[in-house]
Amino acid sequence: MTTMTETSARFREFKMPDVGEGLTEAEILKWYVQPGDTVTDGQVVCEVETAKAAVELPIPFDGVVHELRFPEGTTVDVGQVIIAVDVVPGGGEAAEPVAPAAAEPEPAAEPEAPKGRQPVLVGYGVAESSTKRRARKGTEPPAAAAAAIQGELNGHATVAADVPAPTVGTVVPESRPLAKPPVRKLAKDLGIDLATVTPTGPGGIITREDVHAAAAPVPAPASVPTAPAAVAEAVAVPVAATPVPGARETRIPVKGVRKAIAQAMVCSAFTAPHVTEFVTVDVTRMMKLVAELKEDKDMAGVRVNPLLIIAKALLVAIKRNPEVNAAWDEANQEIVQKHYVNLGIAAATPRGLIVPNIKDAHDKTLPQLAAALGELVTTAREGKTSPAAMAGGTVTITNVGVFGVDTGTPILNPGESAILAVGAIKLQPWVHKGKVKPRQVTTLALSFDHRLVDGELGSKVLADVAAILEQPKRLITWA
Repeated sequence: MTTMTETSARFREFKMPDVGEGLTEAEILKWYVQPGDTVTDGQVVCEVETAKAAVELPIPFDGVVHELRFPEGTTVDVGQVIIAVDVVPGGGEAAEPVAPAAAEPEPAAEPEAPKGRQPVLVGYGVAESSTKRRARKGTEPPAAAAAAIQGELNGHATVAADVPAPTVGTVVPESRPLAKPPVRKLAKDLGIDLATVTPTGPGGIITREDVHAAAAPVPAPASVPTAPAAVAEAVAVPVAATPVPGARETRIPVKGVRKAIAQAMVCSAFTAPHVTEFVTVDVTRMMKLVAELKEDKDMAGVRVNPLLIIAKALLVAIKRNPEVNAAWDEANQEIVQKHYVNLGIAAATPRGLIVPNIKDAHDKTLPQLAAALGELVTTAREGKTSPAAMAGGTVTITNVGVFGVDTGTPILNPGESAILAVGAIKLQPWVHKGKVKPRQVTTLALSFDHRLVDGELGSKVLADVAAILEQPKRLITWA
């Protein structure tokens, strides 16, 4: 499949590309150009949202916009033409530029069956564009939303500097079958090679029924299939529908990342047997360490907050109990132990909840970990977190304490073995050295997959994290 066609020597068409991981459709969030506008090679012309993230699409040629085939808010299949460009402006008579219909657009031609995934267009040979990213209509992030992100990850502090979002530019083999993420996961769970499955869906898309048919001799799993980890790590807040005066209800379509996360969370909750354990701990010494590190010259230029120490404590606990850092492979009936830690950090953004992760967090020094957290926050706040940044997590931290609650029972991200919830840090009466004194106290909750993490192992991990936060010198003696 190509993303461009030539309808004549004068007009060129740009098709909806596969923007990542074999996805089959995307919603047009925002057009940055209109008919009659001049565009240059590499200029971002629109923003689209898939089941993974919102991405900007650059156009790969110069010209004048002749026609926008679809209005904002339309879900378009991969391979359908979305924009036509006059590449020889002034070269003769041409039809008047056409804007997309506000209501029902004229259906595009049936797309040819894609031959394989195209390169992700974010960072795909794109020249720097002068077009600035615009917020989705009606969802301009208020100051409170930005503050919520910073509070979620940085202890209510402001991020020091903006960090550009990571880009994606990977290419997969041309023979990659076309299927939606839940179908790919189902095939993996059943041990079915999608290349051997005969597709019956429109445009050569493999459906769940096709996978079940291919696995007929093998009983299908009872659980609902889940989306890949990168999808599970992104929750979008549905666009607020305009309420009808006097109406008692408002219905919002379930689509995009909200639909994907719903599938992933249901599957996680009812496939992986969750166990959640709790511990309340005195973190007064940890808070003193945070104050001291803020004055340390080696930490200059990076944000120091409680989350940094908690993240480091979890990494040390995983090093002491490596069996917890694993995944369950249903298809092969194996436990896959990970010898690396991609540490996920739940972030509340104006678009909703996402869980980007810090790659190889176990190898990072404290200043490096602080810098990585700051970069993660900045890209999340700007809405530029890429699908790659949300893929491949192994364990996650969610800071529910920023909302003033004591703790929660977090649901695992599909494919991960554990998630640590951190509650609010509050001044409470505490028995310290035989006397009741006001101390800074928090509650931790660790949810884990009981298929591969026994109660003893989960308890050891949680106890180690608590012990480090109570006595931060263990970061040195246990590291």
